[in-house]
Amino acid sequence: MRTFRHARLLAATGVALSALALTACQSGTGTRDEGAAQSGSPSATKDVSKPAPEKSPQQTGGNGGSGQSSGGSADPVKSAQNGSGGSQDAKDDDGPQDLTICNGSNTRTTAQSVSRPLNHMLLTVTNTGSKRCALMYYPVLRFDEMQWVPQAIEDTQPQAVTMLEPGESGYAGVLLSAADGSGTGADTGHKLVVGFQGRTPNSDGGPAAAPALPAKGVHYDSALSVTYWQTDMEDALG
Repeated sequence: MRTFRHARLLAATGVALSALALTACQSGTGTRDEGAAQSGSPSATKDVSKPAPEKSPQQTGGNGGSGQSSGGSADPVKSAQNGSGGSQDAKDDDGPQDLTICNGSNTRTTAQSVSRPLNHMLLTVTNTGSKRCALMYYPVLRFDEMQWVPQAIEDTQPQAVTMLEPGESGYAGVLLSAADGSGTGADTGHKLVVGFQGRTPNSDGGPAAAPALPAKGVHYDSALSVTYWQTDMEDALG
């Protein structure tokens, strides 16, 4: 009995499979190999393993992602390249490396006492060379054997480096002593050395100058300070 039932079940299964095969043949679809269908489709044959080639800086026209900023360069030579010193064109055609620094070898420096403002002296530097030069930052002063360096008056810093064409002059004001007598360490200087700065603050800009002082000397105290180099005399003494 058990064998007879098993034989009937096999027969019924065979009939059902035959019917399915006949239906598939009539519809024209037949059976499909799912793996072959996927590999043969347009979406499957597209190669997505290779990333798109990156464009070079020359192709993009950019700066290679350097992220350079155009504002507030701390380099004064760059300020001189991009800015303007008064009526002067501060762009140097020879490039920053060839920019001539004003110093004692290519300028003439004078020191002059003034009646106004009180307790002030005016430094004048005139370009005696054949090329435009840059007066960097502010003068470094030393009276006689003075062992300290007068500070700069920060609010006198110009927006661009003071540039001098041949024959032109630049100026710096010197506050010699406190008008209210609050200064300490008063002394009288008989010899003055004016140092010039280079492209970076407190760097050596070349030979110093030694302008003559009045025969009686110059009185100064701890209030001694200087302005940045200016293109206008009034700005130096204002």
